Amino acid sequence: MENNTRMYWLQTITPLHVGAGKGVGFIDMPIMREKVTDWPLVPGSAAKGVLRDYFSQNGNDEQKKLIDIAFGKQVIDDSSNAGSLILTDAHIVCLPVRSLYGTFAYVASPLVLERLKRDLEAAGIGDLPSTCNPTRNEVLVANESNIVGEGRVFFEDLDFKAKEDENAIEWAKKLAEIIFTKESDNKAVWKGIFMERFAILNDDCFNFLSKTGTEVSAHIRIEDETKIVARGALWYEEALPAEAILAGIAWCDRVFGDNGTTKGKILETYCSGDKLDLQMGGKATVGKGLVRCLFTRS
Repeated sequence: MENNTRMYWLQTITPLHVGAGKGVGFIDMPIMREKVTDWPLVPGSAAKGVLRDYFSQNGNDEQKKLIDIAFGKQVIDDSSNAGSLILTDAHIVCLPVRSLYGTFAYVASPLVLERLKRDLEAAGIGDLPSTCNPTRNEVLVANESNIVGEGRVFFEDLDFKAKEDENAIEWAKKLAEIIFTKESDNKAVWKGIFMERFAILNDDCFNFLSKTGTEVSAHIRIEDETKIVARGALWYEEALPAEAILAGIAWCDRVFGDNGTTKGKILETYCSGDKLDLQMGGKATVGKGLVRCLFTRS
């Protein structure tokens, strides 16, 4: 029987701010994070709303015709229905971290990969590498890694011992094949860039970097007459850095209404293998929130 579950992947092209409202610390406008792990995420509701808006404006005739069935009817009346297409929250897969060698790294952790492995298996994607557990003072890398210098790796102000690992190599290959498919020479280049910079950190170290490795920028409003900061108009805003990679699950639970549309039809219409360039979150007019979305299947 065909597996009607898809994986969807988000790669941030510019910094992404999906806000969580007002913060309680020094960051006035933090990003959304998981309650249990405190890792960054993109809510499924945000991804679904952006996809609806994208297909409403850029979709073909079939996509526009089925949009109320897939995403829900916005007008509340007797004919209203919930959306048939279901998207989970997109969880972090690779966090971009500044590196002394190689400029930056795509960093994952054993727990991150174990959860991703569970989602991939739910989507019918098998033959996955085993997860590994590096110690707190080491980083597992693929061979010929660009982020290693004299056997050491430096992330932000943290120092680790580099260790080539077969599972890290297999994970780098698997993720590169999924995220950067060989459609053009450009994709082949980015596949190499990813594999040369992929690293697996201990869970505790990954937790630390997920809290301290995001972008935090100050924003102000200037008074026209005095040319100084307006009272109360200084705030700090957090964003997920460019090159972050997240993933979630998409499926069709049921189709509401007797209209002859099948679950497979919904998925094929909106969750094909075509890459979508989406604008997500706040600050769109200053170039924030450009995200590349990709759906994959078994």
